Amino acid sequence: MERKYKDFIIHPIPVLKDNIIWIWVKGDKAVVVDPAISKPVIEWLNNRNLKLISVLQTHHHDDHIGGTQELLKTWPKSSVIAAKADIGRIPFQTQSVIDNETVHLLEQEIKVIEVPGHTRYHICYYLPGSLDLKINPVLFCGDTLFSGGCGRLFEGSALDMFNSLRKIKNLPEYTKIYCAHEYTKANLEWAVQIKPEDIFIKKRLKEVCKLRSKGLITLPTNLSIERKTNLFIRAKTSKELGELRSHKDNWKG
Repeated sequence: MERKYKDFIIHPIPVLKDNIIWIWVKGDKAVVVDPAISKPVIEWLNNRNLKLISVLQTHHHDDHIGGTQELLKTWPKSSVIAAKADIGRIPFQTQSVIDNETVHLLEQEIKVIEVPGHTRYHICYYLPGSLDLKINPVLFCGDTLFSGGCGRLFEGSALDMFNSLRKIKNLPEYTKIYCAHEYTKANLEWAVQIKPEDIFIKKRLKEVCKLRSKGLITLPTNLSIERKTNLFIRAKTSKELGELRSHKDNWKG
């Protein structure tokens, strides 16, 4: 399902078990976010006569960078934007960025937000919107925030993730959240066991089950929904977040 943003179209390509590759298009040019694999991206772009101009990488895991080098063989002039601190693990990056840096693509300003926790050098990409023009901001958040959940703490601490989620939580409530995995149903099934009387979580789970029964993805979500239904966003302390993350890691479903 394509989503409009200003004069862009943001399109999801579900791949592997639950990855979502996001492609945003303006005119005949495209930007790809976290290409796990290359073939469906190449086919999608070629079928629409689109030119890839850039790849945005949120972190180094193979299910996010696995398709990038094949894409560069087809579009060798494309830039690859990634965290400068992670150049050792994303060595093919051509534009290295740091926290709060601003880059420009397709006449659009994009702010880099450093969000360690899932990995040491994870970053998000934030496209500011306009309340006056009724344009929602957009956040490509990789594996830091999921709808109803957050990323596992592979390299960072609960405090790292808590601080990273605070950064996201403080964005405008109408921000559209483009996560890199379709985990919503499982996350909310876990959350409703933790908070069985929570009306917001129960209502959201019902909506999500309806979408999934029709074969539709649940993304993007938006920040106002996550503030109400995501227990990790709602956590008051890093200790609480750490306990929730540990419980979720061991939850069998």
